Amino acid sequence: MNLLDLLNKLKWDKNYDFSKVKVWYISRGKIDDLSFVNGNEIKSIGKFLEIKNGKYIPIHRIVKIEYGGKEIWER
Repeated sequence: MNLLDLLNKLKWDKNYDFSKVKVWYISRGKIDDLSFVNGNEIKSIGKFLEIKNGKYIPIHRIVKIEYGGKEIWER
């Protein structure tokens, strides 16, 4: 399953709670270069993750996804 399919499954499949998702990504301008966003902050999924604060995260910067504190995907 590719990254976009996984994110959409976690968001739309009733068997999952998207608020339990944590998406780790490379964040330019940060000292350690890694940041994360929680699933309940994500407005839309496409070539970019649109975040509720108006920020956009390019899909190619995503490095890891956790669900309920467990890693389920890593680049």
